[in-house]
Amino acid sequence: MEFQDIAYEVIGPVARISHNRPEVGNAEGSRLLTEMDQALKLAVEDDAVRVIVIAGKGKHFSSGHDLKEGQEKFADFTVEQRFEHEQLYFFEYGFRIWDCPKPTIAQVQGACIAGGFMVANMCDLVVASENAFFSDPVCRTLSCAAVELLVHPWVMGLRRAKEFLYTGRRLGAREAYEFGMVNHVVPDAELEQRTMALANEIAAVPPFALKLTKRSLNRAFDIQGFRNALASHFDIHQLAHVSEEFKAVTSRGYVNSSSRPQQKAG
Repeated sequence: MEFQDIAYEVIGPVARISHNRPEVGNAEGSRLLTEMDQALKLAVEDDAVRVIVIAGKGKHFSSGHDLKEGQEKFADFTVEQRFEHEQLYFFEYGFRIWDCPKPTIAQVQGACIAGGFMVANMCDLVVASENAFFSDPVCRTLSCAAVELLVHPWVMGLRRAKEFLYTGRRLGAREAYEFGMVNHVVPDAELEQRTMALANEIAAVPPFALKLTKRSLNRAFDIQGFRNALASHFDIHQLAHVSEEFKAVTSRGYVNSSSRPQQKAG
């Protein structure tokens, strides 16, 4: 299968799926997300693949939603059109990462923002370089109720998630590690090597045992309401798009309301 916006590699027992739009900060457009979903399916169906790594080429893991595409193609969507679009590209695609029967690892460097934050945190594990940072500024910059999957309180705790979303501030890799959101923080130059070492260590475990263990661990969250909580927020997120605050921001051109890396080359 040929891909344009991602890179797909199989390295021994590990499949690596990389955002591959470094010239725009690996902004997640519709094609990129579709290709990532297709590559995930390839990796799941390949019996030789034991572990899946999701990464980003260039300086950044991902600067999040492609705001330029959003303004050009989706700005005039009706409520119904936006709901259908976001349900597929963000909610369903995101949960396919969460529900993937094989272990997944996010390999994060540079920016991991909004939609990128969502993709990384739907993975089982996160390995971050020292220069990585996490941000979800949309409440502040777009007058919108966070991203489509409100995974935040589940991966960093409720009070920290509130401060993170209320302020829109950046969260460094070390602080994210202290919160328990990141498994390992490694030197920038060692990110790929350390992530692959972890992936290969996990790949040595019998695959059916891994599959059952992951299923039980995810069910522990589901029993606590994880899936229903994220589904509930998705509906609230849709409501935010028809608020007067959101209209006021987008009427000024919401591409310019954020300083995300995808607004600049590289």
